[in-house]
Amino acid sequence: MTPLTKHDLLPYAEYELARQTIRQNIIALKKRRRISVGPYITLVFENRETLLFQIQEMIRTERIFEPEKVQEELDVYNAILPADGNLSATLFIEITQEEDIQKRLDTFHNIDQPETVLIKVSNHKVDANFEAGHSKEDKMSAVHFVQFNPSPIWIDALKTLTCEASMVINHEQYQERQEVPEALRLEWLADLGETLS
Repeated sequence: MTPLTKHDLLPYAEYELARQTIRQNIIALKKRRRISVGPYITLVFENRETLLFQIQEMIRTERIFEPEKVQEELDVYNAILPADGNLSATLFIEITQEEDIQKRLDTFHNIDQPETVLIKVSNHKVDANFEAGHSKEDKMSAVHFVQFNPSPIWIDALKTLTCEASMVINHEQYQERQEVPEALRLEWLADLGETLS
């Protein structure tokens, strides 16, 4: 996907006027691009629209106006933007019991290892590649950025609706699988520049 630049951003006042409509559209888009896998893990698959919204919201909330600070935000979010032929997601470990947050998070150590988070389509799978720095021996982050680099044969299977697609977590403390809804599958195909067969 084409990196986001300052030319993609609405000026502060213009964004403020359009924000409610933009926000409603993004909520609907993220609903199609979200998948929960078991009770504690949710992935939101990112694209230019979702990340542009996050940048605009960050600028609005933090009142970022200096060009170099705006560029810093663009650089951070462009790092999450999927490269051509890839899928990108934000993975959330969602613990709601405040007193148990760190203890429960710690049970997810090594979730960033190969063959732990994957998308399976028919008999073909693609593993998540985790961004470094979110999992340490003494502290586990609740938010991770992951990329998937699918093979052409995986993409061909994804294009065929009769091939079952599922999101799989295969962690020693957490084994869950969730069928991928058609709406998300279509979003992935759009991200990959593909259509149904």
